[in-house]
Amino acid sequence: MELSFKYQYTYFLHPYIIEEDKYERYILKLIKDKKATLRIFEKEKDLDIYSYFSPIIRDNLFPTFELRDEKLKAFKMMKPEKQAKELALHSCVCFEYLLGETVDGKYDKENGGVLFNIPKIDIICFNTGICFISIKTTIENSEKFSDILNFNYKFKEIHSEFADLKQYENINIQTDSLENVKKVTDLLKEVSGSSKNEKWIENKFYTYSYTCIPSEYWNDRNEFESFENEFLKYVNTFPSNYITDLNKKSEEQNLSIISKLKYARTGITKSNCNILCSTVDMYNYTKLPYEYETVYYFTYILRLHQKLFLRHINTEFRSYEKILKIRKKFIDFTKTLWAKEITTDDTGSLYYKILGATFELDDQFEEIRKKYEIIYKDLDIEKNNRNYTLMVMLLIVSLILNTFTIIAYMFM
Repeated sequence: MELSFKYQYTYFLHPYIIEEDKYERYILKLIKDKKATLRIFEKEKDLDIYSYFSPIIRDNLFPTFELRDEKLKAFKMMKPEKQAKELALHSCVCFEYLLGETVDGKYDKENGGVLFNIPKIDIICFNTGICFISIKTTIENSEKFSDILNFNYKFKEIHSEFADLKQYENINIQTDSLENVKKVTDLLKEVSGSSKNEKWIENKFYTYSYTCIPSEYWNDRNEFESFENEFLKYVNTFPSNYITDLNKKSEEQNLSIISKLKYARTGITKSNCNILCSTVDMYNYTKLPYEYETVYYFTYILRLHQKLFLRHINTEFRSYEKILKIRKKFIDFTKTLWAKEITTDDTGSLYYKILGATFELDDQFEEIRKKYEIIYKDLDIEKNNRNYTLMVMLLIVSLILNTFTIIAYMFM
């Protein structure tokens, strides 16, 4: 019996870099863009986010929580340039980006095409210059789990240089703003603008996906093991025809699985974070999908930013001239968006910890800290040597001047 699904969504996250001296101008560009809207977080409306994150993370990841009442009115009265300057001072700022209306009639039943929609796009910018465009997709007119596998596999590679239009022939987009699925690349260019190309950022999407399957597939009588191969394809974004058993061992070595809930499994790899659950537990299709695209979603983005920032800083150490600038960036990052604990929630803490372990963040952080200490000590020694040499030279000059003074005095 082919596996089906009841409800699903997949976020595709594309990172890009805005140069430091252009960051404020980029924020201004988004403010002036009619398709982009600054997201103002509100305590009443976003209570789960407000209560979930620790105060220091909440203040730095969601600074617009503080824009209330008179502050919010004053902010809205500012000119766009002043707003951009204000927002650029914060560690992070979020925008929502709007596409055109959903349209009907693109589903190709005869050729078995997959129809999908884009209900939401987020733009999340950190003042480190690391930004993300996050595209939420949902599959329409299908309940086949294989369609999720094939869609995620193909969409993930849209921005890759190896992608071609042919492989997207049976994937149709349900919006009047984009002609076909390959036009998503144009959307990325439109949003990111003149972003900086960096070799340390992969030119493909990270995936963040939720899927809930009917209870008849996963319950007290039907165990998870009966569809474990499909789960492995799902969390690795492999196509439906991938022969999983052949490489199961190597796949599991690069995969972390959270199984705290009885009827839910979260698989985390270097570039994917996908959860699969069953409707046998009401929580899985009522509260979980909301939590997964709010508090866990922003936890994942925070970890992604940490990963990319540390990778970026590591490449900057090649230049001794930048060491003092790097030091300031590293210290600011440590004070604002690097924390051992971001929440008091047990499941959230476990999720944050496993994400960090999968991305090997503690090792990267320690490597950078040690590297900085060694380089800084070398610079300090060089500085002391230069100071010592200068003092000796000044002493010699002083002795010469004193000698001339004494000789001149003797012949007066």
